[in-house]
Amino acid sequence: MNENGASDGKPDSATLAALLHVIGNADEQHTQRSLAVRLDIALGLANALLRRCVSKGLIKIQNAPARRYAYYLTPSGFAEKSRLVAEYLETSLNFFRRARIQYEDIFSALVSRGVTKVAIAGSGELAEIALLSASAAGMTICAVIAPGRNEGLFHNRAVVSDLADALKLGAEAIIIADNTAPQATYDRLAADLSADRLHAPSLLHISADAPRRKERAA
Repeated sequence: MNENGASDGKPDSATLAALLHVIGNADEQHTQRSLAVRLDIALGLANALLRRCVSKGLIKIQNAPARRYAYYLTPSGFAEKSRLVAEYLETSLNFFRRARIQYEDIFSALVSRGVTKVAIAGSGELAEIALLSASAAGMTICAVIAPGRNEGLFHNRAVVSDLADALKLGAEAIIIADNTAPQATYDRLAADLSADRLHAPSLLHISADAPRRKERAA
């Protein structure tokens, strides 16, 4: 499941806020299936969300032609949507600040050791935060490791498919900025990098498994 839904089948605040936002758009009408597609969630979860919202008085349902239903937000639904959006924005801002501080600490420590060029493993929003932090710390990002990504550039940095290509471009260390599968990315790179050349912020909760690591420089 992507960041708009919960992998355990339970909706998070962002998913519920997105549902209320879509239903609150008077220019659109949706079926349960179209809502599921729009929110990128399972049909069963969309059904459960709608039933939950109806029971809480956030949504009302009216019959529509061809055995369809029309969904509308109640005044309580509009109020809940505003609350959830504010909550989501606050959570996102706190995460951004935390991530930026942790990446800046990593880059500053590397600069103090004489490391000036690194590569970032990841090409999502977390990688964007890492790029901002690198700039603030005076670090040069020479490559972005993103297997399977078709674009050749990520925010004007070269996109490469593997560690070997990043090292060819001068990367002296690798920074994990993959929030989709951070542990798997770390483990893959740890097989070919020594511990002092592979770094990740604590917010990713990565476990460095020493027995699996080959303590050698690639």
